[in-house]
Amino acid sequence: MIAKTFFGFEEILARELLVLGAQEIEQGVRMVSFKGDKGFMYKANLALRTALKILKPIHTFRVYNEQSLYKGIMEIKWDNYLNANQSFVIDVTLNSEYFNHSQFVALKAKDAIVDQFRNSYGKRPDINKDHPDLRVNLHIQKDQCSVALDTSGTSLHHRGYRFATNIAPINEVLAAGMLLLSGWDGQGDFLDPMCGSGTILAEAAMIACKIPANINRKEFAFEKWKDWDNDLFDTVVNSLMKKFQEFHYTIKGYDKAPSAVMKAKDNIRNANLDEYVSISQQNFFDTEKETRGPLHMVFNPPYGERLDVDLERFYREIGDTLKQNYPGTNAWFITANPDALKFVGLKPSRKIKLFNGKLEARLVKYEIYEGSKKAKFNTSQPPKGE
Repeated sequence: MIAKTFFGFEEILARELLVLGAQEIEQGVRMVSFKGDKGFMYKANLALRTALKILKPIHTFRVYNEQSLYKGIMEIKWDNYLNANQSFVIDVTLNSEYFNHSQFVALKAKDAIVDQFRNSYGKRPDINKDHPDLRVNLHIQKDQCSVALDTSGTSLHHRGYRFATNIAPINEVLAAGMLLLSGWDGQGDFLDPMCGSGTILAEAAMIACKIPANINRKEFAFEKWKDWDNDLFDTVVNSLMKKFQEFHYTIKGYDKAPSAVMKAKDNIRNANLDEYVSISQQNFFDTEKETRGPLHMVFNPPYGERLDVDLERFYREIGDTLKQNYPGTNAWFITANPDALKFVGLKPSRKIKLFNGKLEARLVKYEIYEGSKKAKFNTSQPPKGE
């Protein structure tokens, strides 16, 4: 099978698959391939935090014109996967000198499938772009066409808990990947100081409590398949939920907008996480660290793409607030505006290249020490003369 993901998340997705029990894991670009049975396919869709889709390859063939495409699709016995009275849709990605238009490829592949059904049964399945019974994925790379079944349906970032959003909400998979890259494991206090609709908070709580990422999702594509096994699915859900662990620290979120606070609280409640997450209306720049021990901070500040802010002033205030009010904090945030980082006034200890949608971004880390950094590293040095 193939798990699709964002650029920069391949390694952490491979690690997730390894922990989950996948076999023969291989990293690619924006994807990780692996082997597993039907139960593992269910488990991967339910539990993987950094996967966007899980594809199940069923056929590969050479393609160099529309005739070879039609013939290759006709080689597949489609009634193994679909009934004549059901519906399907075809998604196409192309990187080939032989084909220029994905819609043309989808149309020719559709013709092959419906012709096969007409020849065998005298009737054909319908096309349904919004809610099909079967979603077929075609990937043409040069002269190789890979045909796969989409086991997930809509992208796995649709977790099922977020009904209310603000301007520029962060993708749930992106939020989970940022948290995992930051090293968040639930063993400490957590703060999102600009929480918006609460996505980072929800993902942080699910990681801390080992709750499957997609436990709140309403449906997966495989539930409409001919070999759907409801009992096996229930067994997988129960086995994953047995890994739940209690959380003994704090997860807090701030936002200065009352509407954002209300939406975040609603989403956290929808995810059944309000026992672990508290949200309050506060301007981060007027706050200070409330916990005594180390604090883990991850957030998604505005960076001028869809939210209008004075970047220089805003990012300078981020740096000043961290320096003055948040000692003992590992602060991570994502930005697609590299110029904005110049105004923070702190040197990041890490920069990780990611993409927020189509925007190239950086996930940056700032280590805010108790006292000065110099003092921290000099505590173990003996006084002069000894």
